[in-house]
Amino acid sequence: MTSHGFAAPPALVEHARRFRAEGGVPAVPRVAATVLLLRPAGPDFEVYVIRRVAAMAFGGVYAFPGGGVDRSDSQAHLDWAGPEPAEWGGRLGLAPDAAQAVVCAAAREVFEEAGVLLAGPDAATVVGDVSGDDWEAARQDLVSRRAGFADLLAGRRLTLRSDLLLPWSRWITPEFEPRRFDTYFFVALLPAGQRTRDVSGEADHTMWIRPAEALARAEAGELTMLPPTLVTLAQVAATGDLAGVARAAATRDPATPVTPRLDLPETGEPRFLLD
Repeated sequence: MTSHGFAAPPALVEHARRFRAEGGVPAVPRVAATVLLLRPAGPDFEVYVIRRVAAMAFGGVYAFPGGGVDRSDSQAHLDWAGPEPAEWGGRLGLAPDAAQAVVCAAAREVFEEAGVLLAGPDAATVVGDVSGDDWEAARQDLVSRRAGFADLLAGRRLTLRSDLLLPWSRWITPEFEPRRFDTYFFVALLPAGQRTRDVSGEADHTMWIRPAEALARAEAGELTMLPPTLVTLAQVAATGDLAGVARAAATRDPATPVTPRLDLPETGEPRFLLD
């Protein structure tokens, strides 16, 4: 990441050149949600990242837990704590039902991919350790779509803690990508008593890392990350501490999308640019 943009992985450059040469038609982006899980680490904090398996879209790239909004997210009827869907809609620039679906997807995906559940018996509490065999069976049912997220919560008399999610930003995949996402980014503090687990079948490596270290390792070529991850890591790192993250989230615009543009010059290195 430099003042002149971001280096582009060769595979994405190849996609972009082919798209341009063939006069490709952009795919319609799928609405998605992703969560930066944060935890204290001395005077500052760490963030949880996963590396997507090579066979997937964006494979080999480090990102945050997340995925597409499912039909079950938009149809969910569940106990809800925190801002009402209408208030979420105001922040995210969505209709209330669409905003509820995005928030549900964020909570569902972080449970599916990291084993962390942002829910509790009531509006003021959060469940503790959810790593036992019974919880894992429930998570597997969710991943395989044998059960919905609302069913899981209702069966255990739990309330979705939407207030534990703080909206941060919105990114749309560049037009040349065959699979595109309109992704809402959230931040959340790892609940006390819970721990992340390497349970995602979509990841081949996971780790907790300080944002500044992740950026340094990406700059050194040790970690592959795309612009949304790099920019978001730099933004949260600049807040200084977890209290600073919360203060910054309250003033951010998570509704206006950012779409990286890949510059393909005749000579010189292709770069992602943020217009």
